[in-house]
Amino acid sequence: QVRLVESGGGSVQAGGSLRLSCAASGRTFSSFIMGWFRQAPGKERDFVAAITWSSGRTYYADSVKGRFTISRDNAKNTVYLQMNSLKPEDTAVYYCAADRDAAWISVVRDEYDYWGQGTQVTVSS
Repeated sequence: QVRLVESGGGSVQAGGSLRLSCAASGRTFSSFIMGWFRQAPGKERDFVAAITWSSGRTYYADSVKGRFTISRDNAKNTVYLQMNSLKPEDTAVYYCAADRDAAWISVVRDEYDYWGQGTQVTVSS
């Protein structure tokens, strides 16, 4: 049973930073792609960033490129999302997701097989 548990959300002023963590358990993740999505109130759940567990290749949404960094710690089975220069429009619930046996990074929500419970990020102006 795959389990993803996010942590690290909170409230911060614009320009600040937060680091989200996603602890993964339940199986070997070497063939997985791990992603972060976010959902603001009344909006769709949108792709933020993803990383291949094996090679560490990354991909970002244009809206966060240069501000957010996704990384993974294989020994801890944990994926991180470092968020810098936060803006009020980054306010959302952030979800960790896992795409099993994926050949390439997808930005499509429905391609991901497992999801965490989400963690709230609030950025005030």
